Amino acid sequence: MEVWRPRWGIRPFRPFRGLTELERTFEDVFERPFMMPSFYFRPDGERGWMPAIDIYEKEDKYIVKAELPGMKEEDIDVSVVGDTLTIKGERKTEEEVKDEDYYRCERAYGSFMRSISLPSEVEADKIEAKYEDGVLEVSLPKAAEVKPKRVTVSPRKKAAAK
Repeated sequence: MEVWRPRWGIRPFRPFRGLTELERTFEDVFERPFMMPSFYFRPDGERGWMPAIDIYEKEDKYIVKAELPGMKEEDIDVSVVGDTLTIKGERKTEEEVKDEDYYRCERAYGSFMRSISLPSEVEADKIEAKYEDGVLEVSLPKAAEVKPKRVTVSPRKKAAAK
């Protein structure tokens, strides 16, 4: 004899399992996501954009690089308040190209703002920003009390034998 064990009581409840499988099926068929984020459903004029950034630390400063292709220096605003660096700007639209059977605009336009929390205080009066070839580079020198100080290690002298 065998003890009857119902399968229904053992399986975990997964309410979205069928939806996930359906999404995978649609992805396989159409080779793109079925449930797209709400970002894609907004009209082109309402879409925002964020520049890609790199942040790294050197011994005496922080470096922030932001990709801002097609922008002019006067359209970029860099400010530091406390330990927060803010980069603002606006990329303006160019002329639209329209042909009889063609219309496509994939580049994003409009204003943006990126705020970056810095790990420590910086010397605000010594901050430098350079813009070249579509890349903004901001150099933020560390405050004097935050900079690492090197301590030399000297060998310990042995006590004289008595």
